[in-house]
Amino acid sequence: MDKTKTGSAPGHSRVLQEAAVRYFLEVVRTGSIKEAAARLNVAPSAVSRQIARLESDLDTLLFERRSRGMVPNSAGELLAAHARRVEQDIERVTSEIQSLRGLRTGQVRIASVEGFAHDFIPLLIAQFQRRYEGIVFRLDVCPQGDVARRVREGEVDIGLTLSSVPEADIRVELRHPSPILAVLGERHPLAGRQQLSLREVCAYPLVLPLKNSSLRQLLDISCSRQGLRYRQVLVSNHADALVSYAAGSELGVAFYGELSIRTRRGDNAVRAIPLRDREMNERYLEVQTLAGRNQQEAVQAFVQYLVAAICNDGANAAAGAGPENHPDP
Repeated sequence: MDKTKTGSAPGHSRVLQEAAVRYFLEVVRTGSIKEAAARLNVAPSAVSRQIARLESDLDTLLFERRSRGMVPNSAGELLAAHARRVEQDIERVTSEIQSLRGLRTGQVRIASVEGFAHDFIPLLIAQFQRRYEGIVFRLDVCPQGDVARRVREGEVDIGLTLSSVPEADIRVELRHPSPILAVLGERHPLAGRQQLSLREVCAYPLVLPLKNSSLRQLLDISCSRQGLRYRQVLVSNHADALVSYAAGSELGVAFYGELSIRTRRGDNAVRAIPLRDREMNERYLEVQTLAGRNQQEAVQAFVQYLVAAICNDGANAAAGAGPENHPDP
């Protein structure tokens, strides 16, 4: 195959349409040739060769090589922006073609924080697919600060996160209160209460998430404001482990977001009780999409379905109800 010399416009045009750009963009996203190769299911040497080829054909370096990975330089940022636009244009055209066939095929990519990804989102996906079985989903669980970035860069179609500050280029489809509840076993002395205060809860041993979680930060802020001290008996980065501990304990208390606990309320082993403390009611769930983007029909339909389910007090979600109990997507 003939190789166009560096600097010719037709050569540049062809290079930017080839698979090398996919490899390049994956390195931008992961910051690592090894990690990019794993996600692309190719050898790291193949990724290195494609990056070297791009840099040779464009006659410029695209990355700063650092000890902790690779960061795009100004030229790399320009190419990354172009590559993302190309990806989004391809997805838009594919969506328009699929829409001609009606809501029978399509893909919905979701990034969610951990709490919503255990039960709530998977149950909604299963219910949605009872009506639209041709729709394929991908669900990525990631840290809170990573959700908006993935939406902004086109890695996912929908973001589900806890947020309190506006994000550039992000459209908020729904901002909904997501208060923190106290989760107790059914034999706990406080299990019969309709509402609790942190002062009452802190009299019992607590099972807690890590200090960098938004839930833990709000708890510590509220306790500090009130001069409260607590005793922790279990710390974990796995929220379900904390709830399971509380369910099997006679005295332990866990904490969980209202939306995340909905699917567990049918389990008589736990009680989820609202807290009256101000800080524990100042969390908000956001459903995010990319501003200015024409979403494919399947994504639009699931966004509507998701918003309706979140606003529905959780009765149908907790019962595992089917799509017939929700508004049409």
